[in-house]
Amino acid sequence: QVQLVESGGGSVEAGDSLSVSCVIDNFASFSLRTMGWYRQAPGKQRELVASIYKNGSTNYSDFVKGRFTISRENARNTLNLQLNSLKFEDTGLYYCNTSTVPLYSWGQGAQVTVSS
Repeated sequence: QVQLVESGGGSVEAGDSLSVSCVIDNFASFSLRTMGWYRQAPGKQRELVASIYKNGSTNYSDFVKGRFTISRENARNTLNLQLNSLKFEDTGLYYCNTSTVPLYSWGQGAQVTVSS
């Protein structure tokens, strides 16, 4: 059974940086799949913020473009997200999953809290 385990995040002030990571266990085809980072802000639905294809090309939502960087380490079944120039509205739980359709049960998420 595929398991998604997010880590990292924290509480910072606006303008600061953070990183979050996700290890995907029992996922033999990780290197072949398009993966994504999603976030769920308080009181809002979960939304896709960044995707990375098997060839390493990336795609970002407009509200994080130029500030966030998604990357992957296929040898370690790990997905990363670097969050720079954080804004208050970036606050939320960050999750990894396949993109654009999440196929697996959600992990516990990584909390990112940005104070203005």
